[in-house]
Amino acid sequence: MHKNRLEAFSDGVIAIIITIMVLELKVPHDAELSALLALYPVFISYVLSFIYVGIYWNNHHHLLHAAQRVDGRVLWANLHLLFWLSLIPFASGWMGENHFAATPVALYGFVLLMAAIAYFILARMLIAVEGKNSTLAVALGKDYKGIISVVAYALAIPLAFVNAWLSVALYVSVAAMWFIPDRRIEKQL
Repeated sequence: MHKNRLEAFSDGVIAIIITIMVLELKVPHDAELSALLALYPVFISYVLSFIYVGIYWNNHHHLLHAAQRVDGRVLWANLHLLFWLSLIPFASGWMGENHFAATPVALYGFVLLMAAIAYFILARMLIAVEGKNSTLAVALGKDYKGIISVVAYALAIPLAFVNAWLSVALYVSVAAMWFIPDRRIEKQL
């Protein structure tokens, strides 16, 4: 089965996710610059989430670029990933509107954790289709970045109830680690 429809569908869903996030940014009714300061938690949450969705889009592109074909397992694994990514606007909005309170920060981490697990599953399904000696399998190897991400999110969730800003710092650290597209795939291609 060709991967073109999967890529096009995924790109469309990710574009909608970003659109939903930006529509959540409400324009202040006051014309003073100080009115923007009240929006800083929502804006910071938006920027972090935009970066995350961009990272997933970029790495998803690289992942599929290395794959030659897909099957039904890959289609469902991809939908699983898109489901969790589609919850980022909600979690991000709740976190920003509540000034990074513990429960919204923990929920945001849970959504990120589930998206990371879904991405890992998608990669494994693609490797199952491509073969254990495929370019993709060699490029991903043991996927230490993916494992580190899952562990960081799993730690950040309960940490949010101790200090929400430490959780946010972990989320930013993971995003920084993934900001550059996955070079393992580029090297193999």
